[in-house]
Amino acid sequence: MSIFLFLILVAVALGIIGVVTHGLFYLLVIGVVVLVADLVYAAVRFHRGGKKHRLVR
Repeated sequence: MSIFLFLILVAVALGIIGVVTHGLFYLLVIGVVVLVADLVYAAVRFHRGGKKHRLVR
């Protein structure tokens, strides 16, 4: 869970730097890519994690 939060912070920081500074628009793009990759990682992890905890009846 900590890697998820760290990547969210990195994406937000890169996005802010990319928006504020002129000529560093690529940092905004990298921040968006990191954010999307992080959300996909979290979705896959949470989707697989739910199946392990099911009760067998």
